[in-house]
Amino acid sequence: MIRLFKKMGLSRKKDSKIEDYYDLGPEIGRGAFSVVRQATHKETGESVAIKAISKQHVSDSDMKRFTREIEIMKKLKHKNIIQLIEVFDSNEYLYLCLELIRGGELFDKIVEKGQYSEKDACNLVRQIVSAVEYMHQHGVCHRDLKPENLLCSADDEPEEFVRIADFGLSKIFEGGEELKTACGTPDYVAPEILECKPYDTSVDMWSIGVITYILLCGFAPFYADTHHELFQKILDLEYDFPEPEWSGITDLAKDFISQLLVINPAERWTASQCVKHPWLAMSHEDKELKSLDSAISSMKDYVKNREASYANILSKVRASQSTPNLFNNK
Repeated sequence: MIRLFKKMGLSRKKDSKIEDYYDLGPEIGRGAFSVVRQATHKETGESVAIKAISKQHVSDSDMKRFTREIEIMKKLKHKNIIQLIEVFDSNEYLYLCLELIRGGELFDKIVEKGQYSEKDACNLVRQIVSAVEYMHQHGVCHRDLKPENLLCSADDEPEEFVRIADFGLSKIFEGGEELKTACGTPDYVAPEILECKPYDTSVDMWSIGVITYILLCGFAPFYADTHHELFQKILDLEYDFPEPEWSGITDLAKDFISQLLVINPAERWTASQCVKHPWLAMSHEDKELKSLDSAISSMKDYVKNREASYANILSKVRASQSTPNLFNNK
């Protein structure tokens, strides 16, 4: 994909038509206001993902958010961050041409693969931390790190990789700046956001702690039947490493999580500190790390429940509005 990125500009002229440059393929994703389709560049033959956003169905504030997302993605060039190739802007639609990641969402891929160990989890977390360290160094706070926003390579690709996606809630910040907007997904949100306190990039590190926990056992560290109970457990830091799911998982892995699930953001480890943590820094080549079969089983249930919850939310959004025809039925 690198050759393609170099040849294309990030923004075409306003009257450019996306159909003049791409052959549009099947739909591969859908949101409340957008549709994602696979496409092929007519000159290079490269496959991409095109996210189409209907301007008619979004508010001015939403359009500002999409514009900010584009500006942020222009800044970020890292092997573990999905790449924005170019943008088409018409009167009715905004099209984002993105790097096509063929392996799908990370947790789905793990469940499908069926073979998985602590070493694999460590490799995945190492890539996520590397990308987040890069983002923070370039003044970007993601603010919505979660499994759905982690995409992975396909089985036939030579290298197993993770890409961080969806920068819709991300924010560019200046050194020392504090953020105040409450955002994120409940299972992964940091306590300072729940308490409506000013926060900084350390909220991303909390989310990595939650993601790492799930990658190792298949379920979240904080669980409750209601959001109120869930928030209270987070604020009370009420979690543990229960048996038998955590038996055999190294103390280094547990220590890594413990450095991130910290109430005081000033004491929470940064991405640069995490890179040097022994669990990530070691190659683990000479160690037999536990196969996480029970984690795969639990993760399967986790994915199923998450998909049901998302489908319910999306159906309510669609019921309140007409679904936009984003590709003119092509």
